[in-house]
Amino acid sequence: MLIGILTEGSSVKCELQGTTRLPAFSMDGDYVIGGVFSIHYNMHTVKHNYTTMPDPLRCSGSINSRELRFSRAMIFAIEEINNSTELLPGIKLGYQIYDSCASVPVAVHVAFQLSGGLDPAFYSGDNCSQSGKVMAIVGESGSTPSISMSRIIGPFNIPQVSYFATCACLSDKHQYPSFFRTIPSDQFQADALAKLVKHFGWTWIGAIRSDSDYGNNGMASFLDAAHKEGICVEYSESFYRTHPRSRIQRVADIIRRSTAIVIVAFTSPGDLRILLEELSLKPSPPRQWIGSEAWVTDPAMLRFGFCAGAVGFGIERSVIPGLRDFLLDVSPSKVTASPVFTEFWEDAFNCRLEKSQKNKNACDGTEDIETIQSPYTDTSQLRITNMVYKAVYAIAHAIHNAVCQETYSITQCDKLSSIESKQLKQVHFSQNGYDVSFDANGDPVATYELINWQKTESGSIELVAVGHYDASLPVGQEFQINRNLSWVEGGTQVPVSVCTDSCPPGSRKVLQKGKPICCYDCIPCPEGEISNATDSPDCFPCPKELWPNAKRDTCLPKPVEFLSFNEALGIILAAFSVGGACLAIITATVFHRHRTSPIVRANNSELSFLLLFSLTLCFLCSLTFIGAPSEWSCMLRHTAFGITFVLCISCVLGKTIVVLMAFKATLPGRNVMKWFGPPQQRMTVVSFTFIQVIICTLWLVLSPPFPMKNLITYKERIILECALGSAIGFWAVLGYIGLLAVFCFVLAVQARKLPDNFNEAKLITFSMLIFCAVWVTFIPAYVSSPGKFTVAVEIFAILASSFGLIFCIFAPKCFIILFKPEKNNKKYLMDKGKS
Repeated sequence: MLIGILTEGSSVKCELQGTTRLPAFSMDGDYVIGGVFSIHYNMHTVKHNYTTMPDPLRCSGSINSRELRFSRAMIFAIEEINNSTELLPGIKLGYQIYDSCASVPVAVHVAFQLSGGLDPAFYSGDNCSQSGKVMAIVGESGSTPSISMSRIIGPFNIPQVSYFATCACLSDKHQYPSFFRTIPSDQFQADALAKLVKHFGWTWIGAIRSDSDYGNNGMASFLDAAHKEGICVEYSESFYRTHPRSRIQRVADIIRRSTAIVIVAFTSPGDLRILLEELSLKPSPPRQWIGSEAWVTDPAMLRFGFCAGAVGFGIERSVIPGLRDFLLDVSPSKVTASPVFTEFWEDAFNCRLEKSQKNKNACDGTEDIETIQSPYTDTSQLRITNMVYKAVYAIAHAIHNAVCQETYSITQCDKLSSIESKQLKQVHFSQNGYDVSFDANGDPVATYELINWQKTESGSIELVAVGHYDASLPVGQEFQINRNLSWVEGGTQVPVSVCTDSCPPGSRKVLQKGKPICCYDCIPCPEGEISNATDSPDCFPCPKELWPNAKRDTCLPKPVEFLSFNEALGIILAAFSVGGACLAIITATVFHRHRTSPIVRANNSELSFLLLFSLTLCFLCSLTFIGAPSEWSCMLRHTAFGITFVLCISCVLGKTIVVLMAFKATLPGRNVMKWFGPPQQRMTVVSFTFIQVIICTLWLVLSPPFPMKNLITYKERIILECALGSAIGFWAVLGYIGLLAVFCFVLAVQARKLPDNFNEAKLITFSMLIFCAVWVTFIPAYVSSPGKFTVAVEIFAILASSFGLIFCIFAPKCFIILFKPEKNNKKYLMDKGKS
């Protein structure tokens, strides 16, 4: 690129190799500002044969009307400054604007040329850039050309202010000490895009990027931010517009086959245009495009209708007063004076200004630039254009601060050969309502508009600002949406792009082996555990007294279960209890009314009434087992049951002994009744009952029953029950009842074959048989019955044994008293049964 020539005195002189490039636009001035823009889309491919000098680098393809507007905006800003009486008064700024052809080689050549100023001698002796006329450079739009340019002009301390190079790598002041920009770094945009994707719940996305510094560095920043947000990437592909078509087709096929609905594209407009043209040949399933600022605000991209609904961040739209009139002020002399304008004019009106182009009709002079629709004339979306505008003003303010001084309200400016980077860092001003300043890395404050591609009624696509992002705001407040968005295919519902649908509360995530963390299976929480958040990685057990609901997303108090008066089983048992007590009272009433009859008097009426009283208590004590257990009910139910039943069995035992004694008294020489008369009978009943009272008292004093929540029998509900306190006490009570019942049964069996109808031992035998059968069956049933059914079994045993006694002992007598009164006489009772 440079040729060193050894001259006299051993001094080295460096000159730029090859043909000097002519600027697209230029004007002399006291200070010259360089400009580099990608006015053409491509550079002509140069084939090197290494035998002849290579051809000069030249542009090819059509004019980029948007970049042409950028370059004209720079001229507009310079002319505006030259006409100002406050900024650089008496100083005229000039410009040299070059076309880089969107290529690195041309940008490098231009950088060397601008570094040499207007002198063809680039280096002479120890003096660099002798002319010093190029004070700073505005450009380039691409990150890769800007990186190459900055490495060249950096050592010469020539500030470079880019309006569109967003690679975060350019913030490194060690490598690029003289680089500044008026557009935010991609690091901010990458963070904003990751927050945008997360905001709409997209966790499964595709990613494509330009195979350039802009795309590769920008996508790397985005992927890092996306990973922190928990976003997974199905694929990440790079391409460049000069790659073979097979490479472009491969990327397009990956997009068509992918399952990710959302595509994040960190590309330049020129690269993405090639890919979208390939996709349009064979449409893919609907995709939601998320774009970087490089292409999402480019009007030339709006022709791809299948991208309607695209969302991305763009530089804030601005207004530059007077710019549109300046852009439209293109006279024929200005057109013919500039090869760039000439080419633009001929492409816009499809006519020729030069005689060399024979395939077009000659321009007749009636062409009106106001009648064409072109990005050059479109000033409705001034975004990057404003970045160019601010870049020029930043350089002008840096020069002003360096060379001008205010004395007595008069600004005087001296001429200076150069400015330094530190002078640009100190710039802080406001222009057209927009603040301009640089941080320590040469970056501005990051603010973006959220742009949405929305279809109009006519079917065209327009750029609509639907939100705002300001990186300077506190965390969590940077991102705001203030309008409804239009989505892919014009939908109003946010599209869903996930590898796996979110696991609802009540389940947990289990990662699929060998797949990203966004791909998982949803496993229902096991019994007794819940998850109350979406995509919960774990389930958590409920506290002991709580149980999951049906969805297993919250813990609810376990239902408390006990034998209640409000349920059918409790009502039935209570009815039988009350009915049994009433039956015993009725029987006692019948016996009392016929107390003088032979059948009542013959069966020891005193013990009969005491037995009926005890049976009444037995029926009623079963009611203490129904209802919520309390401290008093727990102590009462077992003790009342034990004492009343012993009283009952004691009465039956007394009646059995009376039968035996009465028979023995009828034998000759026997007078045993005097040993077991009424006083002895009473004493027997009291003695047997008193023993049970002692057992119950010891039980209540030492370890009484108490109410308890049973959390073991059932996991999903609580059983309110009475804990025994002492199992020994409980089984001692039952054992004593059983012992008396067996003893009574043995005596009754002995007396069942005694003569005379007077003998009621047979009835006692049957009643004791039922009693013992019930209680023998009760033991295994009681042990094996769960929950409230344990109580029900105990009540059933009490009722069954009580009904057995009252029916077997008293029912036959009541039948004779009420329905067979003729048998209620002494003769019938004394008759011996026939053998």
